[in-house]
Amino acid sequence: MTMKLETLNSLDQPAFTEVLGWVFEHSPWVAERTWVNRPFQSVADLHQALVDTVKESTMEEKLALLRAHPDLAARVQMADASVKEQASAGLNQLTKEEHEEFLSLNNAYTSKFQFPFIMAVKGQTKETIRGNMKERVNNDPPEELQEALTQIFKIAFFRLEDFIIK
Repeated sequence: MTMKLETLNSLDQPAFTEVLGWVFEHSPWVAERTWVNRPFQSVADLHQALVDTVKESTMEEKLALLRAHPDLAARVQMADASVKEQASAGLNQLTKEEHEEFLSLNNAYTSKFQFPFIMAVKGQTKETIRGNMKERVNNDPPEELQEALTQIFKIAFFRLEDFIIK
């Protein structure tokens, strides 16, 4: 599904939330709170408003947003957008050994930070993702919180670019 920005700008709050609620994984509150900032002049303008909504949210809300994301390479139910994004990076075709390594890396990361490893995987390979996992697990918690949010913002931008017709 796609939509013109003009159409999106004309929606009431419930419809706007319904249409954009998926952009931030299982967190429609981001779209709901951003609606008041309409009209948006561009995808970049819309994206910045959504990012600002997240940045202005409480720490508890930020952590809930992070925790709403699935583990990379996990074989669990996840949002359609996540399934497509992970498949594009080859994470749905891991060997048994690769899958076990990703699970181990995910577990180490989640144990340290209390939220899953998040990375905008569009255009990435399983090798670059694995390398990022190994590097980022060494970050300190405040630094990694910011990096995880930055990755969520990238994911949201990619999703908006695919959804909004210019």
